[in-house]
Amino acid sequence: MLKRRSLIACGLVLPLAPVRAQFRVEISGVGGTQLPLAIAKFRDEDKAPQSVSSIVRADLERSGLFRIIETPEVIDETARPVMSDWRARGADALLAGSVSRLADGRFDVRDRLWDVVKGQPLLAQSTAVPAADLRLAAHRVADSVYEKLTGDKGVFSTRIAYVTKAGNRYALRIADADGEGGQVALASPEPIISPAWSPDGRELAYVSFESQKAVVWVQDVASGKRQAVANFRGSNSAPAWSPDGKQLAVTLSRDSGSQIYLMDRDGSNLRRLTNSTAIDTEPAFSPDGRSLFFVSDRGGGPQIYRMPVGGGAAERVTFVGAYNISPAISPDGRNLAYIARQGGAYRLVVQELGSSAPPRNLTDTGSDERPSFSPNGRLIVYATQSQGRDVLTTTTLDGKIKASLAVSQTDVREPVWGPFGR
Repeated sequence: MLKRRSLIACGLVLPLAPVRAQFRVEISGVGGTQLPLAIAKFRDEDKAPQSVSSIVRADLERSGLFRIIETPEVIDETARPVMSDWRARGADALLAGSVSRLADGRFDVRDRLWDVVKGQPLLAQSTAVPAADLRLAAHRVADSVYEKLTGDKGVFSTRIAYVTKAGNRYALRIADADGEGGQVALASPEPIISPAWSPDGRELAYVSFESQKAVVWVQDVASGKRQAVANFRGSNSAPAWSPDGKQLAVTLSRDSGSQIYLMDRDGSNLRRLTNSTAIDTEPAFSPDGRSLFFVSDRGGGPQIYRMPVGGGAAERVTFVGAYNISPAISPDGRNLAYIARQGGAYRLVVQELGSSAPPRNLTDTGSDERPSFSPNGRLIVYATQSQGRDVLTTTTLDGKIKASLAVSQTDVREPVWGPFGR
């Protein structure tokens, strides 16, 4: 029923060991209103393992909300910039800083943000981190700048999980939101599907076929310790966490065709939610935990439905097109992202819930899969093919700014965006 490449897992759990990043980021499109921001090269960052200012710049460019002003000079947080000069360059804000190695081997990262129009500082901060955390420190600088200038919380220090296939080897990987800093959580000669972050970001649920059948596992991200939580007769698939992290919705075929069940996070207290003769699958909780969205072909073709978590009648949500799958709900509950088949193409679509406005296409590609919202709801990550390559792509909700995370010689699929709180 569902269009997706079959990925089946048979796993070897590994410690979260760093793997060399293979991502190449390509940004395309132009947003509507963009804030002109100058980012100077941080003093002494060329003596550190990471270029902090370059990471901050790339983060903010991907958001689609900033137009970066070229700034060749080095400026640190103690500078007294001449605001009229920066206004003449077209900047509304200026970011500068420094990266200094401390006696204990850590790096002191300092930054300051100025409002060029008003001629006053907006933000000043510092943090000391080990060399291995310099990228994270840079992402947190970008988060602070983003929040100060937009009023929304930044997501650059959050993480994504995704699945790769290289030859006959599969891996569940965890990386920064820009695709860098990758770590292998699970390696296997068989594929892996349906990773899902717990709300606190400490665990991942996923589907593994290591016993030659689909089994749902929950794995601790830090330690690698894991537990099979759904290993019933038939297929066990499509895990989704409740917003409070206490329950999982899963798709099971233990009693008949594929139906949706609810269980406690450890696999206990199983109860059936849907009772249809159709295929019901791909559950997704609403942010308030009261409703469950899912895909069903009970109307003749796959469409997205919604029902109360406590049980009850299901109502159809999607009506445009004959084939709509893979629901993802924005953190504020206002938007539904999904994959729609349009002719022979599978495209990412966003529909405003509770509105009569028609759903809108965000892409013109033909092989989009598995959308997942960023925790601030401003971006969506999804898998697709672009120019013959498998890529993960982030897009703004208007579809105008896209950043493709391309991996050479690797099939990359099943992205899911982690929560705040890292």
